[in-house]
Amino acid sequence: MNENAIRDRLVERGQTLFTAPKQLIQFTKVAEADALLNDLKNYPHAFVLACVMDRQIRTERACLIPYRISERLGNNFSMETLSNLSEADVARLMTEPEPLHRFVETMSGHFYSAIQHVLRKYKGDAALIWLGQPSSAEVVYRFLEFEGVGPKIASMAANILAREFKIPFADYFSIDISADIHVRRVFARLGLCSENPTVDQVIYKARALHAEFPGMMDLPCWEIGRNWCRPTAPECKNCYMNDLCPTASEGN
Repeated sequence: MNENAIRDRLVERGQTLFTAPKQLIQFTKVAEADALLNDLKNYPHAFVLACVMDRQIRTERACLIPYRISERLGNNFSMETLSNLSEADVARLMTEPEPLHRFVETMSGHFYSAIQHVLRKYKGDAALIWLGQPSSAEVVYRFLEFEGVGPKIASMAANILAREFKIPFADYFSIDISADIHVRRVFARLGLCSENPTVDQVIYKARALHAEFPGMMDLPCWEIGRNWCRPTAPECKNCYMNDLCPTASEGN
């Protein structure tokens, strides 16, 4: 098994995605919600709050929450409006008429806390988290300062800003791979990690393979896992890694 060849192909695909022209990101496939999340000029806090909500529910559902809140506020999602909400107001907006999150009580608190953090730390302008070409470590750290955000979401947010929004950073060393179930499965089947690897094993393996930007391999692996390398009945013949993949060569 040639780890370098596998790495090079994944990185090549990652580079293609990274250098592609900026397009509207389909976070939710709900046009109005995606328009809100893509508007970093006027509503940078919408993207940040969606990242904060991305916990133990599907990402698409988490990303809908800012838009659903805006609907309940009369299609208003300005920081001025959000800044006037009490914690009880946020809890009500997250709960009625139906809950917006699986853990609505906890996540209501995180949503309110995130608004207050943007107001306090960034004077209401969440774009200051990434403007000025900061280091990747600084951007990841700034996301980690939000209540409820861990390394996976912080790194994912930085990766989306760099890859999809084309936000320039001073470097990309600290943008790790987001080792979800698809990525872990692909790393194992490609032979890069042992069977059923831990999140940390995948993260450190990606760092070892491509230290200058470990997260470059994130979306390629996620694509492979989502499209072909499924838990059962993987479609190896359709995957562009099949000639390098030891699992595909075994006919499993």
